[in-house]
Amino acid sequence: MKKLLKEIRDCTVCKAHLPLGPRPIIEATPNSKIILISQAPGRVVHENGKAWADQSGKKLREWLGVDENTFYNTNNFAILPMGFCYPGKAKIGDLPPRKECAPLWHKPVMNEFQNVKLIFLIGNYATNYYLQKDGRNLTQRVENFEDYLPQYWPLPHPSPVNRFWRAKNPWFEEFAVEKIQNQVAEILGN
Repeated sequence: MKKLLKEIRDCTVCKAHLPLGPRPIIEATPNSKIILISQAPGRVVHENGKAWADQSGKKLREWLGVDENTFYNTNNFAILPMGFCYPGKAKIGDLPPRKECAPLWHKPVMNEFQNVKLIFLIGNYATNYYLQKDGRNLTQRVENFEDYLPQYWPLPHPSPVNRFWRAKNPWFEEFAVEKIQNQVAEILGN
């Protein structure tokens, strides 16, 4: 796994398409229990080099019911974005993750895990990639999360840009978050 992570962190496959250049963000060990598959690092994460070290990460840790020490322990959580580098700014939010990353790197990384109990698919890009044949949209997937267990648990993206989805779907934070926290606590042995 160490060799593979170094290879990913040195990747420059889509260098010409990245406004701030490549800075692949990935965290994992063979013993990671929970995999977080999300969109791509934002500008703040690109600059500080630490995955989920932004407002989205704060909200995600709240949903998971974990503190920063627990979250950044790679034996607990692996961080595997759909795109490893900041893709640039869109009119609203960031551009989509680069399409090269997941097909190139996800399978080799997944093959290295030995102790995975659950994979959270965070946002449209991750759910569409991993659940592409189920015909549901993100909201339907999040509502029907039990259909994807025990392997996957679809989540909305915790970005502040996604506050409108949360406002339209208050049931998620009122009811689903507690179930997420209970599942995470059980897996981590808390």
